[in-house]
Amino acid sequence: MNKNPQITVLSMKTKVSVCIVILLLYFTYGAEAIDYYFHPKTGNDLANGTSEMSPFKSLGKLGELKLEPGDRILLAAGEEFTETLSIINVHGSFEHPILIDSYQNNGTTSIGKAIINARGLLNGVFVSNSSHIIIRSLEISANGPLDDIGYGEMRVGVMLLGIGNDKIQNIHLQDLNIKNVFHEKEGVSRSQAEVRSANGTQKYGWGIRLVAQDNSEIEQIEIRNSRIENVSHTGIKLTGTQRQNIRNIRIYDNEVTRTGGPGIQMSGVKFVHVKGNDVSYSGSEDDSRKWGRGSGLWTWSASYVMIEHNRFTHANGPGDSAGAHIDFNCDNVILQYNFSAENAGGFCEILGNNYNCAYRYNISVNDGHRIKGENGAFQEGKIFWLSGYQGEQKPRKGPINSYFYNNTIYVKPGQTSKIAVDNGSNGLLIVNNIFHLEGPVEFVAGDQYKPDESKGDKNLQRVLFENNLFLHSTNWPKNSMLNDQKPLFGSARFKNAGGLDPQDYIPLDDVVTKGIPISFIPGDDFGLMSGLEMNQDFLTNPIDANPSIGAIKFINN
Repeated sequence: MNKNPQITVLSMKTKVSVCIVILLLYFTYGAEAIDYYFHPKTGNDLANGTSEMSPFKSLGKLGELKLEPGDRILLAAGEEFTETLSIINVHGSFEHPILIDSYQNNGTTSIGKAIINARGLLNGVFVSNSSHIIIRSLEISANGPLDDIGYGEMRVGVMLLGIGNDKIQNIHLQDLNIKNVFHEKEGVSRSQAEVRSANGTQKYGWGIRLVAQDNSEIEQIEIRNSRIENVSHTGIKLTGTQRQNIRNIRIYDNEVTRTGGPGIQMSGVKFVHVKGNDVSYSGSEDDSRKWGRGSGLWTWSASYVMIEHNRFTHANGPGDSAGAHIDFNCDNVILQYNFSAENAGGFCEILGNNYNCAYRYNISVNDGHRIKGENGAFQEGKIFWLSGYQGEQKPRKGPINSYFYNNTIYVKPGQTSKIAVDNGSNGLLIVNNIFHLEGPVEFVAGDQYKPDESKGDKNLQRVLFENNLFLHSTNWPKNSMLNDQKPLFGSARFKNAGGLDPQDYIPLDDVVTKGIPISFIPGDDFGLMSGLEMNQDFLTNPIDANPSIGAIKFINN
């Protein structure tokens, strides 16, 4: 018991005083934030830049400002800047990030976003060694050089570059419109050898790039509600090192279309969430400067990546070019609740030295239509491909513990569905899928530069392949090295088979109610990073104790 009431009163007064001081500091700190205005026509770099009436002119002025947490950089909407917006050694705070945004000119008719035209420059926006920054509501283009600048392999709409011991942290890219990014002049074309190379060897334009070199780190980056269109290579690309020094990345609700390379690609990353994106026409060939090959999304040397609720359509190219695929050296990559359609390379592609990866509760429509030998294609399109490829200089090593369940796969009449499985694959579950394949089905050799081993004395180890619904008994090739041990046959009677809306694949036949619970692959004690059981189907219907077959449950109306 406290016998001195004065001490108690003083203690309470002290606590109240401390709280008041903290609140005063908080509001004073926020009140001291400064708005800086930029206008490329009416601005003047000798002005104070702190009002619409006296804006700065040049984005280069940013390098002279001592930006503090809470400050705002405001660019005139509808006006075109022909400089790079460079953010170097700039730090906001978590509570008071620095904002870069567009502003509407009072008394004018300007609307929309400020425009950065980086033609002839290497970057539209460049960020290095900075933290706690929001960049939003900008339009960025960079369509070829003014002259051949003679250096640099990349022209990038938005570049986040970490070198040395730099750290880039908590950067939000929001509501950006990045389009027409090309390194070369119009008329440049790519050879077949260039398109066959692993990632291209020539100069290209990219939408958004995160590059973490040396001992640098890039963490807590969000790319949201942006549109990337008509670039000569990849739309959104993350490139870390073997240390996986790009971490905690969120890529949400973006539209990526007509990229010459992949829509989204990530390497050397850990803890990435890709959700709600619409990726279409990757590998586009509608401009000769484009690479002309690319999956909607692919991962390499990536760990703990969740790819869900996305739409991947119309990927093009003579090789790869699936809706979304898992390249080699990955672990714990999950694709779920994605809609994949009309992708030349196929639907499920898991390459070598991958551990505990999964495709589940996805819908695939007419994927894998590419035919090897036609129009320069050097790989067959495939609806299902497990490959042992882990680089040209390494021996084949099939993926380990691959889970493939509750997917709905539809292929139209007249299209051949192709399947390839490397015989070094170790640990495989194929359960509760619908294979509604109306055309012929073939077992083909995997062909990532040289064929996978699909025959011989080697047998697949630890396989659980059962309880899948096939339209016909011919829906899985008889000469395959693995076959469903307890198949079901019949039609799910889709609401509108062949349509390009997920609702078209609602099953109208209760044959799909015969699903079974998903179990661990024998010998695998880990399973998947978010568990094997799912709470809802593709359309958010709750899943019962015994799941349905396919991505959407049967509901008896």
